[in-house]
Amino acid sequence: MPRTCLLVLLMLLCSWRSSVLAAPDCVTTISELRAMLADRRDSLQWVETTMDDGKPLVVSIVERHGSLVLVFIKTHEGLWAEGTGAVCSAGADFEIRFAKDQLRMGPASGWLLRSLLGQGGTFTMTRLGANQMRIATSGWSGTFVPK
Repeated sequence: MPRTCLLVLLMLLCSWRSSVLAAPDCVTTISELRAMLADRRDSLQWVETTMDDGKPLVVSIVERHGSLVLVFIKTHEGLWAEGTGAVCSAGADFEIRFAKDQLRMGPASGWLLRSLLGQGGTFTMTRLGANQMRIATSGWSGTFVPK
């Protein structure tokens, strides 16, 4: 029985990954992301400018094991959230969707964010000109500049 469950899980993961890779408007690597953004110089680290506590979030987009990872670090507090997924074009915006098992909340995230994103979520990234971006999810948004 455990072997059958493992086999089914592997098949589901492989089919999900291939469907994401097959979608022309979703990317899973840094090189694909840079091509999607059409700017090879685009920053992959952003610093929040709209925080009200003097401790900006630093958002990094990195690649681990062939997947994109969004890492949110709260300055002086540590990991806020981290998720693995694909970045998809959504009109003029970009989205990264996380299933429950793809999103890990860190000790710096508050109970409200934990409850809102406990079952997964979507982060929307919207360009606000050449040097600003808004990142938003259910119950939270912030404006960021390149680091």
